[in-house]
Amino acid sequence: MAFAGAISSSIPSFLLGNTRTPTSSPLLSLSSTTAAASSSSPARRKRNDSFLRFNISVSPIISSRRTSLIRSAISPELKTTLDKVVTSQKVILFMKGTKDFPQCGFSHTVVQILKTLNVPFETVNILENELLRQGLKEYSSWPTFPQLYIDGEFFGGCDITVEAYKSGELQEQVEKALCS
Repeated sequence: MAFAGAISSSIPSFLLGNTRTPTSSPLLSLSSTTAAASSSSPARRKRNDSFLRFNISVSPIISSRRTSLIRSAISPELKTTLDKVVTSQKVILFMKGTKDFPQCGFSHTVVQILKTLNVPFETVNILENELLRQGLKEYSSWPTFPQLYIDGEFFGGCDITVEAYKSGELQEQVEKALCS
């Protein structure tokens, strides 16, 4: 596993295995587009600055349940688990692959930045579990990976992390978190 034993013991087993979820349904067609709120500095964007706009095409059979389908994308159990995981470490990166073997260029970039800053951090490989990957997108209101959390708060993805690294804001945030 890509994360320490302390973290893995706090994650339910259904998140650790290769849990398959249906990718499509004849009753529901889902597509998304990303919209981001404008901000003077990308590094200052917070969790709610980016959101997914869903275009849902629902069969008449379930059209009355449209709202409940959208709200139930993340279970209370998964939300509680994610709350515990993101607060279990001062710096945690949800990424494609591991810190020793990133499987995405963006994940590799964030790992290299954290290593350059000599930051102690843990990683969670979101490719190992589709339920975890989809749940994190809703949990953070951020549609892409990697997702960096500092001191239990969503910090941003690759672009925001790069921008914050260049400006020195990332180092400040990490130092503040490690001292608390």
